Amino acid sequence: MNDSEGQKGWFGRRRREQIGILAVILSIFAVQTAIFTVVYLLTGLVFGSMQHPPTPLAIQIINTILGLLIGFFTLAMIGRVFGSKQRAARMGIFNPIIEAMNKIAKGDFSVQLDDDLEGDGGIINELAKSVNTMAVELNQMEQMRQEFISNVSHEIQSPITSIRGFAQALQNNHMSVEDRNHYLSIIETESVRISRITENLLKLATLEAESVRFEPKTYSLDRQIRTLILACEPQWTDKKINMDVSLDDVTIMADEDLLSQVWMNLISNSIKFTPEGGNITVDLNQQGNHVAFKIADSGIGISDEDQQHVFERFFKADKSRTRAHNSGSGLGLSIVQKIVDMHHGTISVESKIGIGTTFIVNLPLAEAPKASPIEAEQSAA
Repeated sequence: MNDSEGQKGWFGRRRREQIGILAVILSIFAVQTAIFTVVYLLTGLVFGSMQHPPTPLAIQIINTILGLLIGFFTLAMIGRVFGSKQRAARMGIFNPIIEAMNKIAKGDFSVQLDDDLEGDGGIINELAKSVNTMAVELNQMEQMRQEFISNVSHEIQSPITSIRGFAQALQNNHMSVEDRNHYLSIIETESVRISRITENLLKLATLEAESVRFEPKTYSLDRQIRTLILACEPQWTDKKINMDVSLDDVTIMADEDLLSQVWMNLISNSIKFTPEGGNITVDLNQQGNHVAFKIADSGIGISDEDQQHVFERFFKADKSRTRAHNSGSGLGLSIVQKIVDMHHGTISVESKIGIGTTFIVNLPLAEAPKASPIEAEQSAA
């Protein structure tokens, strides 16, 4: 709607209001005139039958008082009836909103109200739009909750089913020692997998609730990353991976333990999905008041479509991976993104199927992570 149309609408409503006021005044005048006429006729009959009627002045005063009293009570009754009808009409406008709120309270988020209930862009319309927005957002949250429960159930049910199956197989008394040890090893592996899932779920919930205790400090970031790469040396040397590392001397103010989880997750993923004899490149560069960490591998790669979801909880890019590759919970990158966000940084992914994947993390050098509500209360105390 442009300004001229808005002005026309405003003048139109103003004109209707003026006409309405004039109509009310004329109606009151007509009713009062009719009342005075009736009073004059009635008192004329009464006073005419009297032997000693009042003086003309007294008759005029009596007629005026009676006319005003009857007129007042008549208009009051009319106003009361009309007001009750108006209140009922106004309440009728709220009925769809009340019904919608009751449905939302019962878990039905599919309701949608007409956002032009009044036709003039008033408060009822704004309230209807707010209810519609709330219903949409609650519906999205409910879908996310159901999807989350489904994913958790699937991730936990899979290792439990495996454990149950191999435990039943172990009841065979004629099983060889080699097979028995193999089955026990699988049960142990699946038990560790369940433990890792629950641990990551608790960690992610703590991070999202911002109840984790931050302990930012100044430390050598390049030394931390180099130490973690060396800690993973048995994994990448076992696969004969060529590890090319280039780290600038960088000092950062951050939570060392939390960022350690970021680097370890990214390094472990690169090793896991890089084939034997492949290459991994790790770069750390200071760029002004920011630092850029980049890890690139020559692994299986991630499709363009899957790259949009890699940081979602329980998302696994390749559904056809082997057990060794599919042992993760799909929570690692969600935790990584949350920690990076808490440090006011960014993380992105670039990948090509069959060529490799690159993760890039950008962090501010001297900005401490935002304090959690618990820490804020402790600082205030």
